[in-house]
Amino acid sequence: MSIHILKPGLMTTVQDMGRYGFQKYGVVVSGAMDNVAARLANIIVGNDEREALLEITLMGPTLSFSEDTVISICGADFSPQMNGEKLPMWRPVLIPAQSVLQFFNVKEDCRAYIAVAGGIDIPLVMESKSTYIRARIGGFEGRVLKRGDVLQIKEPFEFSARLTEKLRQMNSAAFSTANWTLHYNWRKLYSKNNSIRFIRGPQYELFANKVMNDHYFKISPQSDRMGYRLTGHALSLKEKTELFSEAVPIGTIQVPPDGNPIILMADRQTTGGYPILGITASVDIPVLAQMKPGDKLKLKEITLEAAQKELIERETAFQLLKQTIKLAIGEM
Repeated sequence: MSIHILKPGLMTTVQDMGRYGFQKYGVVVSGAMDNVAARLANIIVGNDEREALLEITLMGPTLSFSEDTVISICGADFSPQMNGEKLPMWRPVLIPAQSVLQFFNVKEDCRAYIAVAGGIDIPLVMESKSTYIRARIGGFEGRVLKRGDVLQIKEPFEFSARLTEKLRQMNSAAFSTANWTLHYNWRKLYSKNNSIRFIRGPQYELFANKVMNDHYFKISPQSDRMGYRLTGHALSLKEKTELFSEAVPIGTIQVPPDGNPIILMADRQTTGGYPILGITASVDIPVLAQMKPGDKLKLKEITLEAAQKELIERETAFQLLKQTIKLAIGEM
């Protein structure tokens, strides 16, 4: 089974949950920018949630499938169509062999994820299939996909194979889809939410002017998977300070000398030497990942305890979702 890239879109890459354990060697983590949408897409088709899938950004690709394939699409709405017919998102869909799947310009948000039952069959590079474009490692030849590329699909796992067979039995003329979809609570994560919460960083008290709740920042066009540059409210230190470089997790809010914060994202460097205002709460990283240049946001402080509580609640919801989907497939 294979996926053929007829048109690549603006920036379509293979990603998984990232390349961990190699930062001490200077190797960046990479991985899906919106890990919630990516995990959901994999869970829906019965994959391990860390399996490799396609990340599409701002303008979608056109794909064809060599054989019957179960897919799911989660994240931003790129108006997906199969052979001219609108395709549902947030649920499993059986795409018949030789069908053409098209995506268009994004309606809102920024990124979507396409998971295929079984996952994309490419080699692991340092225990991950994620594409890191700058170093040309991982993914498909370490780069964005282009016209004519062919991605192999692995044989579906038992759970995915059972889902595929049940969808085949529906005998739909165009495509078959399950009669269930993800609860709206998962999708409303991105409902015009422009507040990004952060926990105080190690240099928070060194800033002369703090971030206030009525301060809006704008995401600069000079933003990418490495980091989001913010403009609109410059920050300054009380006095010039020399700092040692330190490790930087995703969501680190660094402030360079010009005072305009940078929020580090999936392709961030492994260490940084700028003062750190704060660390974005993990639960808000997917919201941030769906923002695009020109969007406005607010930075709001949250306590570590509150951020941990919300993350635990989300992970609990993921575990419940996996069990619920297994039951739903058993009743199809």
